[in-house]
Amino acid sequence: MVNSLATPEPQTLKPGIKAPVQETLLTPRFYTTDFDAVAKMDISANEAEIRAIVEELREDYNRHHFVRDAEFKQNWDHITGEKRRAFIDFLERSCTSEFSGFLLFKELSRRIKDRNPLLAEAFNYMARDEARHAGFLNKSMADLNLSLDLNYLTKKRTYTFFPPEWVIYTVYLSEKIGYWRYILVHKHMQEHPEYQFYPLFRKFESWCQDENRHGDFFKAVLRSQPQLWKSWKAKLWIRFFLLTVFATHTMTVFERASFYEVIGIHPRKYNKRVIQETNNTSARAFPVILNTNHPEFFWRLEQCSENNLKLAAINNSNLPNFVKFCQRIPPAFAIFWNMLRLYLIKPIDTESTRNTVM
Repeated sequence: MVNSLATPEPQTLKPGIKAPVQETLLTPRFYTTDFDAVAKMDISANEAEIRAIVEELREDYNRHHFVRDAEFKQNWDHITGEKRRAFIDFLERSCTSEFSGFLLFKELSRRIKDRNPLLAEAFNYMARDEARHAGFLNKSMADLNLSLDLNYLTKKRTYTFFPPEWVIYTVYLSEKIGYWRYILVHKHMQEHPEYQFYPLFRKFESWCQDENRHGDFFKAVLRSQPQLWKSWKAKLWIRFFLLTVFATHTMTVFERASFYEVIGIHPRKYNKRVIQETNNTSARAFPVILNTNHPEFFWRLEQCSENNLKLAAINNSNLPNFVKFCQRIPPAFAIFWNMLRLYLIKPIDTESTRNTVM
């Protein structure tokens, strides 16, 4: 067992429609970017690889995969208590994340189609995949008598502006970490079918292949832009985004540890494996990766998580706002300090060994 937050009872906007979770640093965000800069992006340095991936996306290998077959058509009222609350929370966060990707990719495709048709085509295919995933997750929530109003989310959620280079870094990492999250759950369910209480988990193998292809596309785009991986500034940004994604993942897994325990997965071991595999995969795209074998690496990540749980407890308390503010200072500073110490750990140079035969 690890420390975690109790999963709250779902709140509704109206009968059958779940109220979105409160926006925090850990909830999936909606993004916008500089569409003009993306339209002007010169991808000629790696166009052959990009075209090959677009061809894969065009094939749509999973077009017949996300079908609600007979296994879904039953009553799911026996999923109750913490299992139900934790599963709904997982479905909501996953659905929101996929829908966020759909909105960004669809808008990118629409806004650049006349000036950069190859990228526009790729973004259109990825929007198709993300919409398919979000819809499937939302229908799974409906089996538990709740669903998200995606139109409401589109209008009400805050949109965060990221410049194109940040989008490339973060989406690449989110797709690759998504691949490892899904494939490890899939493998676990194959080994322990007794934990497979709902048929959605059977879809994860093909699902994660969509995530992998999307990540490969962003890797190809990144490698077409030398300024995103060759300069010393780029290496500093890459370390920052790797660390941010890994810290966010750790905090989220530990905050919602009950879901993983429900499906028989040890949250600490799962978090460590996902991060290590994602970090190793990132070596194919980035000139540097983090040293996850450093003796302080996961300990400091977990210190960030512990202090995040303290912040959540303070925010959920009934204390006066001034008292909350004062109480938040020590854990917030502890998170900052541990993140800084992690950032200063010497990274691993991957570019110097890229062409080495292993």
